[in-house]
Amino acid sequence: MSFTYSNLNERGPGRVVSKLAWVLPGIRSVQAQVEPYAQWWAESNRRALDSGRGLWVVLGDSMSQGIGASAPDRGWVGQLLAEPPPRIEGLAALNLSFTGARVDDVAGRQLDALELVRDQGHRIELVTLLIGNNDLMSPRWRKTLDASMSALLDRVPEGTVVATQPGFQRAAASLNAVIEDAVRRRPLVVADFRVPHMRDWRGRLAQDHFHPNDRGYAGMASLVRDTLQGVHSAG
Repeated sequence: MSFTYSNLNERGPGRVVSKLAWVLPGIRSVQAQVEPYAQWWAESNRRALDSGRGLWVVLGDSMSQGIGASAPDRGWVGQLLAEPPPRIEGLAALNLSFTGARVDDVAGRQLDALELVRDQGHRIELVTLLIGNNDLMSPRWRKTLDASMSALLDRVPEGTVVATQPGFQRAAASLNAVIEDAVRRRPLVVADFRVPHMRDWRGRLAQDHFHPNDRGYAGMASLVRDTLQGVHSAG
């Protein structure tokens, strides 16, 4: 069986982002990264599947694509691979994330791809999940976010490392409570991005003042690196 997967979001950027990109050079500059970074990861994924090595499967959105970093491999995923903790030494990264992804995209397209890879006989040794930020920014999707995330966390493999949301808003706190409840019910692992772990973002944001830059992603990679100590294989 073949494996074809696009790291591009078929929906494209939202209307607000598209309008802002016309007038704000910083947003336009960062948005210009989306297509080439997606292509870079698609090529990296092909090499990972051809390598015969165990896989670290990355589920998520633009944060896991490294959007805002100076290069695709300077996001948190790439920086973690460059200085891997023992848990991922020898693994190849299969990055299924794409910019603009929501929780439902992980539950559908990304998990479908993970299951196909497993059915093809590839060894999935670790799964990480960083998702929810795009849902939180949308009044429409925020209403159903907790239920969608709970359902997703019932489906991800055992041992999946799930990142919390760092935001202070009530919806972020509610989402984090859903994650904590899932961890009590299932053998999942939390990568805690809440304050004080990711408190200070000064000098760590890209030109759009939303996505991290290389320094911001370094902080994320460091937090996940610490979390991965003692993490067991995916189920």
